[in-house]
Amino acid sequence: MRKILLSLIIITVIFTSCSKEKNPFLIEKNNIGMLTDSTKIADLNMIFPNDSIVKLTNEEAFQSANYDIEIFDKSENALLVLSPNKMIDSTATISTIKVLDSRYKTEKGITTKSTFGDIQKHYKISNIQNTIKNVVVFVNEINAFFTIDKKELPASLQFDSNVKIEAIQIPETAKIKYFMIGWN
Repeated sequence: MRKILLSLIIITVIFTSCSKEKNPFLIEKNNIGMLTDSTKIADLNMIFPNDSIVKLTNEEAFQSANYDIEIFDKSENALLVLSPNKMIDSTATISTIKVLDSRYKTEKGITTKSTFGDIQKHYKISNIQNTIKNVVVFVNEINAFFTIDKKELPASLQFDSNVKIEAIQIPETAKIKYFMIGWN
């Protein structure tokens, strides 16, 4: 009797641990929900069966500088913008993902509605780059880079793209414009 009871407990534990569903909005180092760094473009319809996938036609892709794929939910809210590593190739994988929807969040709770202070509190900043209109904050721990509009910075830093910007110069309340995950 004890062996049967013990066997039932073990089987129950195995089934409950195996049936744990993956959070479709969780961002980790090598995946975003069901998307991984090895997901093929041809598999997107299986991953997003209830969402709209907007791709450029072959002609549009040749005329364009990119071949981005936009993902929208049923309510037509933009979720993600995927950039494949090769144009017009269904075996291509995803090289970068622009996160647009605030439901997507990292394991430590960072979303598009987070601030620079939130990033700094939860992750080690790997690098900060100054561009013409934005500051890009890199976090290698999760293969992410966060874009902050220079309008969020003190006036003395907003117009010079050559000045080196340090983390201490970025206000903790500076909002994330968007963030991207990069897989190579």
